[in-house]
Order: sequence, then C-alpha cells, then structure tokens
Amino acid sequence: MDSLTTGPDELYAAAIAAGQLPYTGRQIITFNDGAKAADMVAALSDLGPMAAASDWGGSDVDMDQIGDAVTLLFEQTGTAILTPAGMPVGVASTEAMVEETPAIRSIDPELFAFPSAAAAAPYATWGLLATDVLNSQYSGQGIKVAVLDTGMDLQHPDFAGRMITHSSFVPGQQVQDFHGHGTHCIGTSCGPRAPAKAPRYGIAHNAQIFAGKVLSNSGTGSVGGILAGINWAIANGCQVISMSLGSKAGPQPFYEQAAQRALAAGSLIIAAASNDSNRPSYIHPTGAPANSPSVLAVAALDLNLDVAVFSNGGKIEIAGPGVNVFSAAPMPRQYATMSGTSMATPHVAGIAALIAESGAAYRGAALAARLQTLARVLPHPASDVGAGLVQAP
Repeated sequence: MDSLTTGPDELYAAAIAAGQLPYTGRQIITFNDGAKAADMVAALSDLGPMAAASDWGGSDVDMDQIGDAVTLLFEQTGTAILTPAGMPVGVASTEAMVEETPAIRSIDPELFAFPSAAAAAPYATWGLLATDVLNSQYSGQGIKVAVLDTGMDLQHPDFAGRMITHSSFVPGQQVQDFHGHGTHCIGTSCGPRAPAKAPRYGIAHNAQIFAGKVLSNSGTGSVGGILAGINWAIANGCQVISMSLGSKAGPQPFYEQAAQRALAAGSLIIAAASNDSNRPSYIHPTGAPANSPSVLAVAALDLNLDVAVFSNGGKIEIAGPGVNVFSAAPMPRQYATMSGTSMATPHVAGIAALIAESGAAYRGAALAARLQTLARVLPHPASDVGAGLVQAP
C-alpha cells in the first residue's frame, strides 16, 4: 500500500487484505467490577500523564484532545485507553501488569470498529481484498490488457483520461457497450485505484486498456469475431487477453492454434470456465475456449472461497472471486454487482497485468506459470480450482 495513505480506512483495508485483524496500535484496560474511581486512577498513575472523560463533563470527549496523556480513563464504564507511549513493553510486561494490579482485569489490543453490514465495502471489493491486491506495489503500468467482450462504456466517468484503444468485431455495432458485461469485466481488471463514488473495484489501474467488442449488445457473438479480436490483441502487443465468454463445445483446434500463437508472441489468453454446473449434483466440463490446452482456464469462488455452484470443472488452472462482484456498469447505472466465471476471469487478468509489470520475463507461458505459483492453495480438488485462488504479486 502507498505509504502516503495511512489513515484508519487504509489501515483497516490493508490488515484485512493481509489476513490480519485491524488493530489501532492502542490497548484497552478493563478494570474489575469492584474497582472504585480512586483505584483506577492509582492503577494508571505510574504509566504517565492521565486524562479522564470526566474532564469533559463525562460527555463529548474529543479523542484528539488527549494531549500528552498516555491514558484516557472512562470511569463510568470501568475502562481506559492506553496509548503506545504508555504501553508496557512486550506481552510479558502486560501480563505482569495485570497480575500485579488488583484493580485491572485485562489489557487487550484495540481494534477498529465498523458498521456490521459489509465492513470492508467502503474500502475495496471483497475480491480485491481476497486476492491481496491492495498490498501490491504494482499497477499494470506499461502493460496492455485486451478485454474481448461486449465492449465498453467509453463515457464512464471512472475511466476519464485513461488510455483506451478500442475496436468492434461485431458487424453493424460500435464498441459502445449497451449490454454491461464488458464494462463490468474491464472495471474489475483495469478499473481506477480510487473511484469517486464507490469502493475500489479495479486491479491494474495504470494498464492500457484494449476494449474489443466480440459479443453483441444482446450478449452473443461468432467464433469469427472472437478470432478477429484475438488477432487484433496479439497484433497490438497485448500481454494479457481476457475472455469472459464460452460455449459448451469441446476443445476446438482453431482456439488452440490462436492460443499457441499468442503464447509465442508473449501474450496469454485467460478465459472463463463457463457457468453450466449445478454443484454438488452436477459439474459440467470446462467450456471452449478455456478447455484448450494453451488457454488459462478460470473457475469462480464465492465469498467463503468455496467453488461457486455454477462453476464448471475439469480443465482448470486457477480460480478467482466470482460471486457478488461489484464493478463498473454503463451509464447511467454506473455500477453493478454480477456473478459468474466471467467475473472471476478479469480478477486473474488484472493480476496477470501486475505480474507482467513486475518482470519482463513474465510473458506468455511464463506468465501463466507465475500466476499459478503465486496462487493461494485451497482445500478443493485441482479439477475445481486449479492451483488455487489467484494472488497479487
């Protein structure tokens, strides 16, 4: 995380992303039930200057006005705040203080508190937290990401000023997205670091976006249009090609040929495994083009990191967040929440851009290998999640 953003919101998000509890750095002293005000004052007096809530008439305490005090006593609740300046050194000292001071029941780390409904929502989507994106030093700078989908809303305010190259491979339709699927996928893979009206939902916020419309505004497309989009992405030197699309067909030779040519050119095709399953009763095989050997197939996970009920299985290389994913949507709606392996795929694509930025050697097959090496191992079969949950470098 940027060292300049160290307020409570950022500390909380960073702690959650790292799998830690969000501590403030202070501690809470809890006094025994029978402790009198004088006992509490006596217990705190040796720690240094003390303030008391009663100094403000017992109400309207301004936590920024403690001044040089190292403790703040709340007499009515029998608790106190201990700042780092007065904190005993080491766990042993804290325990010794509790043992040696009859008035004190316990000393516990202070945690941040947030609204009980969706505590992480004000800071970043659950997918970015689960994949450790907020702790990455990379932004996709210098990397070209092609998203072949229903196009993009080129007027979306969150992408104002971004470098966007676009082309449509759907006869009679411009790249402008009147469906929403493509804008959502581009939002996850390459959305802004700090959108004005939403939590952070984008990963490679400095990547160059290549929006290829290969699916119509009704959400359908032809193989010819998809191949044309892949050809365009390779010709433009896109290191990452994200395809949240598929069919129930078996492996197709033309997709494998295209994927092999992409790898040879330093590009990696990342594709959705598709959503034809009804777990646990029925698991449909990975669809095309993700079932091609040279395409990185992506499965979807829910908020508990379990395999999404709809996620196909079999030939899977990696998994990403794919349930209740918040991202961009065409105006005037601006934002939407969607589910699918389509939503998991741009998580992988965005992180692939971060990895590609981290080292020039991570291109093509080497990029695919690095994605799988960094993945978080999950207690699920490889046929369901591949190497595991994608993780940012």
